[in-house]
Amino acid sequence: MTERDMLLKKIGTCKFAVVDIDLFLDTHPGDSEMLKKREEYLRQLAPLVREFEEKFGPLTRDETANNTWAWVKDPWPWDTEG
Repeated sequence: MTERDMLLKKIGTCKFAVVDIDLFLDTHPGDSEMLKKREEYLRQLAPLVREFEEKFGPLTRDETANNTWAWVKDPWPWDTEG
């Protein structure tokens, strides 16, 4: 597994946890333990996303607010495989 793949897996895991907790909090809005866990995952996620973007470029178009075309710069993901 490449470094890029490992970072994507860690990012995906943290994002999944945040979304899952968000769904739980929809029905349990006062659960302070889950709110703390959500904040923990968000704290873990931020440096992972920053590291990924420094090494491999933006994850989504939303993360290119200053340069709307930065996300289409080469290489495309399928150009670097193999």
